[in-house]
Amino acid sequence: YPWDKSSLKSMPVDLQQFEKLDAYALKVNVKNSVEELVKALLKQARTDLEKVRAIWMWICHHIEYDVVGYHNKSQLSCKPIDVLQTGKSICEGYAGLFEQMCSIAGIQCMKLLGYSKGYGYKMGQTFTGDSDHAWNAVYLDGRWHLLDSTWGSGAVDDSFTKFTFRYNEFYFLTHPALFINNHFPDNSNWQLLKPTLTLKEFENNMLHNSNFYMLGLLTAHPETAVIQTVNGKASVSVDCRSATLFTFKLKGTDEHGLMTLKKHGMKLDIYPQKTGSHKLQIFAKPSKASEDVYKCVLEYVVECKSVDKAMRFPKDLHQPVGPSWFTERQGFLRPSHPGPIIHTNDGRCSVTFTLGKDISVLASLHSDNSSLTEDMRRRHIMQIHRGNQIELKIHLPHAGNFVLKIYAKKKSDPGNYDYIFNYLITCLNTEAKWPAFPQSYTKWVEDYEILEPLSGLLPANRNVHFKLKMHGIAKVLVQAENTYPLTQNRGYWEGTCNTSGCREVFVMVHENANHSFYSHVLKYEVETQ
Repeated sequence: YPWDKSSLKSMPVDLQQFEKLDAYALKVNVKNSVEELVKALLKQARTDLEKVRAIWMWICHHIEYDVVGYHNKSQLSCKPIDVLQTGKSICEGYAGLFEQMCSIAGIQCMKLLGYSKGYGYKMGQTFTGDSDHAWNAVYLDGRWHLLDSTWGSGAVDDSFTKFTFRYNEFYFLTHPALFINNHFPDNSNWQLLKPTLTLKEFENNMLHNSNFYMLGLLTAHPETAVIQTVNGKASVSVDCRSATLFTFKLKGTDEHGLMTLKKHGMKLDIYPQKTGSHKLQIFAKPSKASEDVYKCVLEYVVECKSVDKAMRFPKDLHQPVGPSWFTERQGFLRPSHPGPIIHTNDGRCSVTFTLGKDISVLASLHSDNSSLTEDMRRRHIMQIHRGNQIELKIHLPHAGNFVLKIYAKKKSDPGNYDYIFNYLITCLNTEAKWPAFPQSYTKWVEDYEILEPLSGLLPANRNVHFKLKMHGIAKVLVQAENTYPLTQNRGYWEGTCNTSGCREVFVMVHENANHSFYSHVLKYEVETQ
């Protein structure tokens, strides 16, 4: 029956109601007979569901996977009593013991055999020959339910030499629509699905490990494990319930993609820069998780036939790209550019946000093929504040791909700026070439604004018109070879200065008519002859 995405289980289960029962089952220590063990476990279990739960909890925490026996099956007994007394077995023994314990407890239970995408599974492989795994179905509340106590108990390491107990709730009464993801029974009726999946579909389908569902992820596209690029590009998207953070690795690095976070998931465009087959892994963690542990939730193989060289990203580009619910939480609201890429034809663009309270912003521009110094990275961006709106005006020094990095801190904080997010800015027009904005000093207040000249490089031997928006000052002078006063008109200071005979031009303000000293607020360079 179809999965309505509300629960990972095939019947309503309240795990909190099991807490006492679970704790009791873990403490039961009976090894002499299966009957005695069941009798002890059932002391605290009233309903059939509770009986199954007690048996499940006991097996998952007391039987370990027999890695030695797996390699030497002739020495191995899967009889329930032997499994109980040695405390170890392989899947067949887990499922056999489960079946016998249920039968003693008066609950219908089946041992099922089939193929599984478990240890040693290779993406996209085919399944032939005998079944390789065993699990159970139990009959509760008028219908059958699936569980796998082997996978519920823990995991073996990559070399298949060591088993670690690590309880996994996911495999207890898993919804059939999720169970089919890695369990394919020999008898298709035991999929408990309509319509049933064919073996071919099972082989081609994307493997979601239990992390995928436990983290609240719902679906992933594409649904097949192998993705072919189209014109050098492959796309993956994930839908999830709540705000989740994602990262990815393509052949071990996150350089060749553009990942954007969505309110309910993420979208990833991959542009491999080499042809061939590449492993793509996607990792996730809940946004509330304090520790920085991302869990692998998906693996694909990307087959790339041609490379899109234009989509080679600057190495300074950080994932995810563009604004999201995450940047909103940091106080960057209503972005003018909600996507990850800003295209500009003439090398100029501007980005606006509404800012949360008490936020100070720093922005810088990065590119692989320009020798921008730390100072110049900031000087190609001008901040304009109007109330709680901020505009970042950007003039690119040349064509190409740039990263616009945005940092912020609380104004009241003395500390450093924190990195928040970045955009990719692209400009194909090779004519584009803009000088930096003028240099500003500390006395240049946040909500002052330059209307002209915007270029920090003034032409030589020219009359240049100045128009500046400033408040709370008494006088403004432009200092070139001579000094030119600006006059105030409706909140703007305006006037003209001549650039002949000087290399630099300064704008200076007199904050108080009674004072005799001026403060520098802006500095312009003058072109050489």
